[in-house]
Amino acid sequence: MSMSDSDTSSQGNEYKNFRQISRDRLLYEMLRSTKTGDSKSSWKVLIMDKLTVKIMSYACKMADITEEGVSLVEDIHKRRQPLPSMDAIYFIQPTKENIVIFLSDMSGRSPLYRKAFVFFSSPVSRELVSHIKKDGSVLSRIGALREMNLEYFAIDSQGFVTDNESALEDLFGDEESSRKGDACLNLMATRIATVFASLREFPYVRYRAAKSLDTSTMTTFRDLIPTKLAAGVWNCLMKYKANLPNYPHSETCELLILDRSIDQIAPIMHEWTYDAMCHDLLDMEGNKYVHEVPSKTGGTPEKKEVLLEDHDPIWLELRHAHIADASERLHEKMTNFVSKNKAAQIHGSRGSGELSTRDLQKMVQALPQYSEQIEKLSLHVDIAGKINKIIRESGLKDVGQLEQDLVFGDSGTTDLINFLRVKEDVPREYKLRLLMIYAAVYPEKFEDGKISKLMELASLTSDDRTAVHNMRLLEPSSESKKSSIVPFSLKFDVNKKKHAARKDRPGEEVKWQLSRFYPMIEELVEKLSKGDLPKNDYPCMNEPSPTIHGTSQAAAVRSGHVPTPHSMRSRRTATWARPRNSDDGYSSDSVLRHASSDFKKIGQRIFVFIVGGATRSELRVCHKLSTKLQREIVLGSSSLDDPPQFITKLKLMTANELSLDDLQI
Repeated sequence: MSMSDSDTSSQGNEYKNFRQISRDRLLYEMLRSTKTGDSKSSWKVLIMDKLTVKIMSYACKMADITEEGVSLVEDIHKRRQPLPSMDAIYFIQPTKENIVIFLSDMSGRSPLYRKAFVFFSSPVSRELVSHIKKDGSVLSRIGALREMNLEYFAIDSQGFVTDNESALEDLFGDEESSRKGDACLNLMATRIATVFASLREFPYVRYRAAKSLDTSTMTTFRDLIPTKLAAGVWNCLMKYKANLPNYPHSETCELLILDRSIDQIAPIMHEWTYDAMCHDLLDMEGNKYVHEVPSKTGGTPEKKEVLLEDHDPIWLELRHAHIADASERLHEKMTNFVSKNKAAQIHGSRGSGELSTRDLQKMVQALPQYSEQIEKLSLHVDIAGKINKIIRESGLKDVGQLEQDLVFGDSGTTDLINFLRVKEDVPREYKLRLLMIYAAVYPEKFEDGKISKLMELASLTSDDRTAVHNMRLLEPSSESKKSSIVPFSLKFDVNKKKHAARKDRPGEEVKWQLSRFYPMIEELVEKLSKGDLPKNDYPCMNEPSPTIHGTSQAAAVRSGHVPTPHSMRSRRTATWARPRNSDDGYSSDSVLRHASSDFKKIGQRIFVFIVGGATRSELRVCHKLSTKLQREIVLGSSSLDDPPQFITKLKLMTANELSLDDLQI
């Protein structure tokens, strides 16, 4: 059953975002489609592999799956109990190993299940289809055999990863292995293409071109990463265009393929938003936070696991807010709640002091009707309190100020030396990050030994030094070649004093301290949207007709003067509703919601894919630009890395003999 507009738009025309389309396909196009004939009312078993179970868990909740008639979820690689009276839904990767197990499950006189509905996460080879068709006993038991073409993790309403966790090491590592690198890029390309198959979008594919200084300069594998990936994605899209029903034949959106060398600094900088601070400073496992709540009996506090995700309206409202702003807003929410509830005033702290967690627990007991609201508030008050305490006790504000000053050219080597001498008690990881930022801003300082002396002054460990040195592997190709070819730089501007990696953006108001930094993709996406991205630096895979990137149709499309081809999959839905109290520009949820009454006002989607890991600051910028540009900006990457993870990956790029256990962060 393919999903039509009527399936999702019965209660109005609400905008359907990227993750929701993914969710709807899994629930309705896959699970619900198996409710046919004698399988209509029966409960089913859902069988997945290690990858597809993650695909499902990022897009859907267990309750959603149960509602579609699934009573049991199983791992294809584990021994399973025969359930011959039940039907099974297989959502698996099209690998030989999975097919062999599936055939073993369903063949012979005693199959494990009555009937099998098989859905592949990406295109299946002819050889494997032939392998399935050979077994007549299995063939008669197959209720469906389809390619879902959905092989990515929808980690955010506007973000996905292809789960290539070792991409940084495989593609940028010291020991270049083109075979390993090509395998990594091929898998990545297949998974990126499934995003466009899922959304029925056909993109203009643009990529960052390799820059060679002259004909004598050799282009390395590393230089060609975006080029190779763009070619791989293009090949997959051409197959979809030829074989996939309802796949558009004219361009409906834009895709920009970049790699981590476009911005070495964003993964290391302290990002001062609530979301980023939670993942950077707190000991979280994914989105899971362990929250201590007072015991109802008055004993030792109980530990409670909570997920910081979109179903929490406070998280949704505050995640992209500056930590100072988030703290203020939480305080206001709590004050407002207490002032409106007399019982809360009685059980809250008397006097002007802050509410303690114990006070909040008393409130929950006194006001059971508000228990969920108070628990959510107390959770975020607790988190913000912990973050602010870490910032205060570790001297993070001073570190953050120096980070931003180095990047914007307001501080230099002398300031860093003074800081390292005076602030000896600053955590080692903060010193490491400062030196990595310095190495990105001043790559030439590797040559004169300045960086080595600074690392000595900071008392960095040997694997910390490896991380600093490996920043060189992420230098843009033109930069690294320049340093080896040109022994000195010619400066024609005698008044130029700043050595800056960023310039302040005109018209951008910096309301909060330490929110001056912005990732490079902010500039690139804005230029792409306006049609100002240089064609030589960012070529297009599509036929280079004059209407693609000239001032004719493409410019008209971007400015909204001509009708734009949109995704073939409906953007309307009845189920997408997000409680949101303020439209503060931190998130794009508000603009997409406001546009939902006339979803044609939203321009074509822009997809940005970064090879080598994306950051939370880049994800935040995509939400921010969706509001500004009135276009849904979707960020994709091989992984989403918080600074500690990124630093570990950098250390592993040349440390073949090291294991993760050897490394300290």
